[in-house]
Amino acid sequence: RLSGVGRGKAHVRMSVRASGSKKWRVVATDNVRAGKKFKLNWRGGSPGRYMTRISVRKFGQIASDRTGRVYVFRKGHASYYGPGLYGGGLACGGTLSPSTVGVAHKTLPCGTRVTFKVGNRIVTAPVIDRGPFIAGRDWDLTTALRNKLRFGDVGAVYATK
Repeated sequence: RLSGVGRGKAHVRMSVRASGSKKWRVVATDNVRAGKKFKLNWRGGSPGRYMTRISVRKFGQIASDRTGRVYVFRKGHASYYGPGLYGGGLACGGTLSPSTVGVAHKTLPCGTRVTFKVGNRIVTAPVIDRGPFIAGRDWDLTTALRNKLRFGDVGAVYATK
């Protein structure tokens, strides 16, 4: 809801920038009436973390400028691993234990941070291993990551990579 800009219409603009970038890109604009609800749509870019900025202009002056953070997720298929492998080495170094929070991926560089979403739970974890080696699966979650997400044995997850 647009408030605090008096009467009449104002120009609202939504800009985004990818995490690590310095360049803002305008993705949606609209002319809205003060005190009325409005909606700006952006279908998202590549999966990842983005900063957002909503600017309200009236009579050529910035009346409001708010920033926030959004994630763009891509659906993937995952399984989990751990029991029976504890004490074993990881492809990226270290040893797997029941408390290790991480994920295995076939191609992402070791240490790459990936944010996962399952239902209302969102957890960020590093790539620590290689896998999964079963066709159709994109991720292998450690038991600790599986528990934090309350993920089942095999199924869909949403990830920022």
